[in-house]
Amino acid sequence: MNKFIVDPRFAGIKPFEKKIWLASPTMHGNEQHWVDDAIQTNWVSTVGANINEVEKQIAAYVGTKYAVALSCGTAALHLATKLAGEKLYGQARPNQGTLQGHRVFCSDMTFDASINPVAYEDGEAVFIDTEPDTWNMSPEALKKAFELYPEVRLIVVAHLYGTPGRMEEIRAIADAHNALIVEDAAESLGAKYRLNGQWVETGTLGDYNCISFNGNKIITGSAGGMFLTDSEEDANKVRKWSTQSREAAPWYQHEEVGYNYRMSNIIAGIVRGQLPYLDEHIAQKKAIYERYKAGLADLPVKMNPFDAEKSQPNFWLSCLLIDEDAMAPMVRGEQDYLYTHESGKSSPHEILDALAAFNAEGRPIWNPMHMQPIYLTNPFVTVEGNGRGRTNAYIKGSGIDVGADIFRRGLCLPSDNKMTPEQQNVIIDIIHRCFR
Repeated sequence: MNKFIVDPRFAGIKPFEKKIWLASPTMHGNEQHWVDDAIQTNWVSTVGANINEVEKQIAAYVGTKYAVALSCGTAALHLATKLAGEKLYGQARPNQGTLQGHRVFCSDMTFDASINPVAYEDGEAVFIDTEPDTWNMSPEALKKAFELYPEVRLIVVAHLYGTPGRMEEIRAIADAHNALIVEDAAESLGAKYRLNGQWVETGTLGDYNCISFNGNKIITGSAGGMFLTDSEEDANKVRKWSTQSREAAPWYQHEEVGYNYRMSNIIAGIVRGQLPYLDEHIAQKKAIYERYKAGLADLPVKMNPFDAEKSQPNFWLSCLLIDEDAMAPMVRGEQDYLYTHESGKSSPHEILDALAAFNAEGRPIWNPMHMQPIYLTNPFVTVEGNGRGRTNAYIKGSGIDVGADIFRRGLCLPSDNKMTPEQQNVIIDIIHRCFR
């Protein structure tokens, strides 16, 4: 039997009969109608009315002129990054990426789908440390990065867990250095940011913008993504690349590398059925966040932060950060971890293991990219400058690494919008008992 089930601290709590997920698809019924319509009309390929309609609806909701439906958010990020590289450095040879020999400034605390397209295009990611007020790219660290690498002309910015980054400052820095921005809004569909006094949707804040409909996102197609733009030329280029770059000839002729990245009309049917419920899902996620914030207020923890004056998150995931003086001992290896309990303290993995014992899913915060084994040799920049090798055995000081600290002390809480308030109260109780 799991040790938490028999631990006296958790006496009286029973495991949930059905698992409480971190974030799972929430179907409403309309999705089946549009999937059936695609099948009955025999439009089951990468063309059809569902694709046309979701492109139209997403563009209207977000506020861009064009939306291109793709197979996944990663495909959107890849083509956005490729397009930016071509605009900056010209068309690449078929065996080369558009970023070959060039560095790109990238969000450090994000999923690797944000970053891998830089590698696909043969570029080198330079990771920019996180700032504590939104857990997103630090504008101050970005300024330092341009001091170290003034030749860089591309920035990839992700909005973590549905919370917009400090885009007004990031845009100003980019403009000052003639740099383009790829905006990864995969997690933040429906979130808003106050830019130049006007509320605008994420997905409009970069030069090239991307969203995701992955199975755990706030709106899902089980898969799928979108490239968003106000440029008809860019939209047409992405459409061409996503359908194997076929030239205007009566036979299959190709002058540039292409990809099989177009969205299926069946996937689009699921998205089409989901879209009317986007605002409802955001309201449900916000209520979950607020219940956690109120229910955990007496513990030495803080919720994932946002700038209330500049942003309206979609609250996709609720997270907490344990205060430094309330952290019980915990260490991580490459694939395992170890912790001990101390009265009045806890650690992310103790809380995650306790939740799992009672059939609820949480997860660690994203492991920062500069700490990933694949990217350990890539540059990393903090507000102090170069973030690699900052400590000295003979001089006091530890070096600033905000992302690593959030990863060490933070965790993602069960945030499924089908979770009832009563179930969430049990989860809040479990977390309290971890600190006993």
